[in-house]
Amino acid sequence: MAQTPIKALVISISDTRHENDDVSGVTLIGLLLGIKAEVHEKLIVSDDLNDIKDALIRNSDRDDVNLIITTGGTGFSPRDNTPEATLAVIDREAPGLAEAMRRETAAKAPMAMLSRAVCGSRGRVLIINMPGSPKAVSECFEVVKPVLGHAVDLLAGRGKHS
Repeated sequence: MAQTPIKALVISISDTRHENDDVSGVTLIGLLLGIKAEVHEKLIVSDDLNDIKDALIRNSDRDDVNLIITTGGTGFSPRDNTPEATLAVIDREAPGLAEAMRRETAAKAPMAMLSRAVCGSRGRVLIINMPGSPKAVSECFEVVKPVLGHAVDLLAGRGKHS
């Protein structure tokens, strides 16, 4: 059982989304609240590589955040920079999370194989990239949900390797 409360921040990556149409970000908040996570903020950041990196760095340095989930910018479009930004800021990659999300969701939607999502840690904060559609966010969240508490515990220096 997790000892560390999950303190989350959601970042929607998009040049076109606004607060009134950020369905994926709102979906993520609902999913996080459903596992009793504290959601401290939801941001919308442009697809610009440096804007994404800055947002990830700034928010992973916060005391009230131990989980950042991004939505959007994981595909093949020229403006899809979320994986590169994440790789530039994480200390350690957690490839099993991204692999599991692709494996499980590709069984339902073959286009999921095109996701370039990256997951890893920066300090004591877990960063998870998810695709931009609400359906994909829901499916990917279900895949990682069982391990979020344990991952946050380990990054906080609590919990045992199992």
